[in-house]
Amino acid sequence: MRWTLKPQPNSEIVYSLAKELNIDNTLAILLVQRGITNFEEAKKFFRPSLENLHDPYLMKDMDIAVQRIEKAISQNENILIYGDYDVDGTTAVSLMYSYLKTIYPNVATYIPDRYAEGYGVSYKGIDFAEDNDLSLIIALDCGIKAIDKVAYAKEKGIDFIICDHHKPGDEIPKAVAVLNPKRTDCKYPYKELCGCGVGFKLIQALASNKNQTIDDLTQYLDLVATAIAADIVPITGENRILAFWGLQIINTTPRNGIKALIYQLNKEELNITDVVFVIAPRINAAGRMKHGNYAVELLTEMDFDSAVASASAIEKFNSDRKELDKQITQEALLQIENNQEEEDFTTVVFNENWHKGVIGIVASRLTETYYRPTLVFTKSGDKLAASARSVKGFDVYNALDQCSEFIEQFGGHKYAAGLTLLPEQYQNFKNKFEEVVKNTIDVDLLTPEISIDAELSLMNITPKFYRIIKQMGPFGPQNMKPVFKTGAVRDNGFGKKVGADQSHLKLNILYGSDYKTYNAIGFGLGKKHSLVQNEFDICYNLDENIWNGYASLQLVLKDIQ
Repeated sequence: MRWTLKPQPNSEIVYSLAKELNIDNTLAILLVQRGITNFEEAKKFFRPSLENLHDPYLMKDMDIAVQRIEKAISQNENILIYGDYDVDGTTAVSLMYSYLKTIYPNVATYIPDRYAEGYGVSYKGIDFAEDNDLSLIIALDCGIKAIDKVAYAKEKGIDFIICDHHKPGDEIPKAVAVLNPKRTDCKYPYKELCGCGVGFKLIQALASNKNQTIDDLTQYLDLVATAIAADIVPITGENRILAFWGLQIINTTPRNGIKALIYQLNKEELNITDVVFVIAPRINAAGRMKHGNYAVELLTEMDFDSAVASASAIEKFNSDRKELDKQITQEALLQIENNQEEEDFTTVVFNENWHKGVIGIVASRLTETYYRPTLVFTKSGDKLAASARSVKGFDVYNALDQCSEFIEQFGGHKYAAGLTLLPEQYQNFKNKFEEVVKNTIDVDLLTPEISIDAELSLMNITPKFYRIIKQMGPFGPQNMKPVFKTGAVRDNGFGKKVGADQSHLKLNILYGSDYKTYNAIGFGLGKKHSLVQNEFDICYNLDENIWNGYASLQLVLKDIQ
């Protein structure tokens, strides 16, 4: 692991902020790193307010979108809510459907089949709209590149409103309205909304025309927070406000579907990490293993007992997904061991029998193991489909763009993307992808980096210090949980490997002249047990360990040297 200390901010600004807020210098450093330099900015950060959300009408085409929906309602048209099969898409569809149903009855939902239709807007979905006399499609978390599909719908007299957050191409589809803060001609102040977030801005605009306030919309924020957490978008600006309040709803008055998932897991209070690793995979499992409709049905269910039944079906999909994921990861690792050259800059694997629903998870696992931009391919109809994952600092979407001559279709983000290509182009694509990455990646990026916020004396860790750290959440991209470094610590001699396979490390760390001890756990660090016989350096997060109802602070080790 590469340990890199983040640039330390101007000491005068740090000192001034620490004094103004009456906090420790280290905490002031963390805040300045996050762009907070005075009391007012700190107040906004620590007390996220729904009043600080931007006016939805600042988004280009918002007025046109609202007018078209209001026209559909006044003329008794049938409206189709269309969204992708992942968490962002299914939560966005559930959000839009739930809201519109409170004001209008003629609303239906459509989630494409991952295997029969693939990602995004499909011709089959448009045909479904035509067959069922649905004259307006609101597409969420997809559509920004659906130029031909929107034109096809137009020929059939079907209008499109697109709510997307993916990077637009050179041409924008000729829909009635295209809501996407990443449009170059969109002046919306916050660019990092997820698809469900863009959908929320649309219902915010619709609600304002009905004299509803933000308080009338908080019930939808459990869905928005789930999408923000699952889609790994920055937890800054509006996303942080929406995630903060969405978590409050999840923990107090969640909708029946989310309540049923929590009820089944027997968890009391969820944080953003729980949403990422516990709630999101279950919602995702529906589209991976069966169909995304199951997720929408769960998230829009009005009866709690029915929601519990749906949640247990989804739990079964999730355990099947885990089994498959484990099996395919082992097969992929074996393939890499047999075929990968040490000097390769990429990891590309293919097996026509791998389940398309889990190749994204497998790609993530391979990236963690080999730390290379990674592609996992399987057969999908008469084409090959792949999920791409990247390493921190490398834009895999741009790399794929440079290989576009061999690709049929692709889309995604900097760190995660999907693509399809013809089988005969596989080898050409693989060679080109390796060449592009080799020529453009900084070789340092092929070694995992731990980015350290600040050096810290363990004696500065007090209950107040931790309480303020906790209030900096919810954590996520661009507002990660702070990582600290402390040098020259010792173990008290009782450090040991723990866990069923002895893969974790449990230490009692001695520090300072009074030899106070600090509990520490290092997940996956069992192999470094030999390093703790003498003095060593640690980098870590702070966390609370709750055991038998008693909470104590612990260091969660990320690495030791």
